Amino acid sequence: MMINKLSHQALKAGYYLSLLYFTYLMILITLQYFPLRFDVAFLNIKQEVISHGYYKIAFFSHVYTSIFVLICGIFLFSKSIRRTWPMVHKIGGKVYVLLILLIASPSGLIMAFHANGGFYSQLSFTLQAILWFVFTYLAFKYIKNGEISEHRKFMMRSYALTLSAISLRLFKWIIVTSLALPPMDTYKIVSWAGWVFNILLVEGCFIYEQRKLIFNRQIQ
Repeated sequence: MMINKLSHQALKAGYYLSLLYFTYLMILITLQYFPLRFDVAFLNIKQEVISHGYYKIAFFSHVYTSIFVLICGIFLFSKSIRRTWPMVHKIGGKVYVLLILLIASPSGLIMAFHANGGFYSQLSFTLQAILWFVFTYLAFKYIKNGEISEHRKFMMRSYALTLSAISLRLFKWIIVTSLALPPMDTYKIVSWAGWVFNILLVEGCFIYEQRKLIFNRQIQ
């Protein structure tokens, strides 16, 4: 029992440390665009569309808000914060939901139409932006109705899509360092792997929790 508890705590600590580290890296990436810069990082390969005013608005709106969404999520899933400072959890949740529904998801959808890699990448990012909006909205709807269990599930799905900003880059690094694929082929793969893997992982956790619950009921 003690070993299981220590293992759980170690996994939890590893999760938060990894999340904090990768969030720090994402902050460094975001800071490249402060103040408004049109010739750095990702935008170096988007010069063809950055001339469009609507794309500029969508891109910078998405970049500047998504980093706060990512940070908010770190605190939203902490049981200690939720129990000790429920108001922090509540305010953070509202900020998370509003930023996604009003800015991050709609701007991400606009960017998806111009994604590198052609149709398959554009389809992936379009689906991701839509699901991000839907999952976040349903999480908000369920907590308003007092359905905490469903709220938790959809918040986890929503944050899984939020974390795709990190997982996409991890998959890209893995492919680039292990395979010699053309850049656009790599981008097509990571455009899907970056968020589908996260969703499958979350759904797997739900299945595990359900089976564990059934097992515990059977042995009681």
